[in-house]
Amino acid sequence: MQVAESSRKALIVTADDFGAAPEVNEAVIRANREGILTAASLMVAAPGAADAVARAKDNPRLGVGLHLVLVEGKPVLPTSQIPDLVGPDGNFRTDMVKASFAMAFLPKMRRQLAAEIEAQFDAFASTGLTLDHVNAHKHFHLHPIIAKLVVKIGKSYGMRAARAPVEPMEILQKIQPDLRGGEIERFVGKRLKERLSRAGIFTPDYVFGLAWTGAMNTRRVGALIDRLPDGVSEIYVHPAISAYPGSAPGYRYSEEFAALMAPEVLARMKNVALGSFEHFQKQAQS
Repeated sequence: MQVAESSRKALIVTADDFGAAPEVNEAVIRANREGILTAASLMVAAPGAADAVARAKDNPRLGVGLHLVLVEGKPVLPTSQIPDLVGPDGNFRTDMVKASFAMAFLPKMRRQLAAEIEAQFDAFASTGLTLDHVNAHKHFHLHPIIAKLVVKIGKSYGMRAARAPVEPMEILQKIQPDLRGGEIERFVGKRLKERLSRAGIFTPDYVFGLAWTGAMNTRRVGALIDRLPDGVSEIYVHPAISAYPGSAPGYRYSEEFAALMAPEVLARMKNVALGSFEHFQKQAQS
């Protein structure tokens, strides 16, 4: 669709979990071709990753980034190389709090973490896709040790943009006045944004998707677009044409997919510039 390049309101619309399953991949490509989706974050070790990469190469307008998975997912490295990051089933641990403390106090955990992060960046590089941006599953890059490693390793792989999940509550409350919470996430998100800025890595000014994760329906997406602040915002979503094996309970995947192509959403985009992370990162440099 046409974008208003001169607008003071700019928007990146990102689909997380690209590669999780064909149902996700199909929704991502259709929403990019027919709707407002401009970017997708690839899980390089997920079951549908190869399919996602093939589809992305046929759709060069889609900005594809790396969705680092360090919890509740499959690693790239053999479990023998990262024994403290995974559980008995060979997948990443699900106890984020315990894992976070272990990363802070155990050098062997940090070494394994660094190796897995580099392996995921390397796996993305091997796809031949341009690295549009970086973020992390469950926003685990809010952890300062993970953030430090992502910056150090990512820059060596050409990382120029990343998500710092700082969601402005005052805008959400104009849509849902009784909404509360998120103070800790905003505090840590601001620290991450400062770290990324010092490293010369572009981040959107605002991010939307935390409070309503898995429930970014047409009404909410449209209301957010109507209230976008000046600057570059990101709305992240989890579209899929249907639920799939391993999908999160309670997530309304098909509703999020529909929202990205809804006529009432498209009609609101007249004064909003749409683009990928790379697009706005280059604008910020010029």
